[in-house]
Amino acid sequence: MTSDAARFLDTIRPAARNAPPSGIVEVHLEGLRRPGTAKLWVGEGSLPTPAGIRDAAIRSLLSGETFYTHQAGLPELREALCRYHDRLYGPFRGRPADPERFLVTGSGMHAIQMAATLVAGPGDEAIVPTPAWPNAPAAAALGGAAVREVPMRFGPAGWDLDPDDLQAAITPRTRALFINSPGNPTGWVASRDRLAAILDIARRHGLWIVADEVYGRFCYRDGLSVAPSFHEVAEPDDRLIFVNTFSKNWAMTGWRIGWIEVPAALNATVQNLVQYTSSGTAVFMQRAAIEALDNGEDFLAFQLDRARRNRAAVVAALKGLDGVTLSPPDGAFYLFFAIDGEADTRRLCLDMVREAGVGIAPGTAFGRGGERFMRLCFAGDPGEIEVALGRLKVWLAGRQPVAAGGS
Repeated sequence: MTSDAARFLDTIRPAARNAPPSGIVEVHLEGLRRPGTAKLWVGEGSLPTPAGIRDAAIRSLLSGETFYTHQAGLPELREALCRYHDRLYGPFRGRPADPERFLVTGSGMHAIQMAATLVAGPGDEAIVPTPAWPNAPAAAALGGAAVREVPMRFGPAGWDLDPDDLQAAITPRTRALFINSPGNPTGWVASRDRLAAILDIARRHGLWIVADEVYGRFCYRDGLSVAPSFHEVAEPDDRLIFVNTFSKNWAMTGWRIGWIEVPAALNATVQNLVQYTSSGTAVFMQRAAIEALDNGEDFLAFQLDRARRNRAAVVAALKGLDGVTLSPPDGAFYLFFAIDGEADTRRLCLDMVREAGVGIAPGTAFGRGGERFMRLCFAGDPGEIEVALGRLKVWLAGRQPVAAGGS
């Protein structure tokens, strides 16, 4: 660190100064320096946004919709979100979804940031089951809250969150639980009974739940077309905040548009947070989002079918390799696997980029419990995934395992 950098860093808030760099981004940047790298490190597919969705945005721009708009989001989009949720989960306790519960955000990350602001700050604690996508605990920490990681358990049946572990982590300072199912990076899918047990713990202790159900449509359990949701077990007055995005379902990662669902009584409060963070989401993006919700099911079905086939190919290829530990994911579009004798996955993933031309994310980026694992995204082009698997198998066959503590 230069003296100039130190001089400036000493004057800013510790929460900002101490924000950890992303281990995913580190591998991403290394791969970008090496043309031809198979890019399996980030959570997106290889398809562009469908033409119908893009056309809706173009029509909006051509019609001159370039002004400020509703901070809660276009009424038409909030109504479309209600229709979408009613299709997925049925009317909420016999009543159609309430538009006052939904607000449009400038990405799923924006929704998470506002949720963290709502429920936890300086002096508070937020509990995050890990391994977890690092941005959620980082959002709570940047707001001044202390983050308590609760490692999930891994066994032959895969990953699971034991409610007793969650209960044991609660202290008088705990204000919120961040629950991500289907899980990134583990592929864990909470059963309806597990969600009910978590909700019961939150009710007993007066805690908020921030429910990240971004990957809810990517579920591979037999008989389920959508993953179990807190929507199915909650009551209207429960302390639940849902965060979601258009990125994954409809190939809109670059658009930066999502939504947050809160009790209707918090609508005005969240509108204030929108005002002080983004001041609203561009109208043309919202027109595109309406098109995605109302007419994007065929594309989503194609994405789901491709993810299922890619999942099968990835699991088959790696499960047959000596020293590889994995469990097929029940949801999302990541395989979280480990290689026996390889404890430093940060170094391993950087070596993999440089030597094999394959980029995947190290488990060290996802918190306690996942350090020896690595995350491979299988949402992309089947041909690129096949090439990556071929390279990976050859590279692993030629390596000598490095034990923990080795050089």
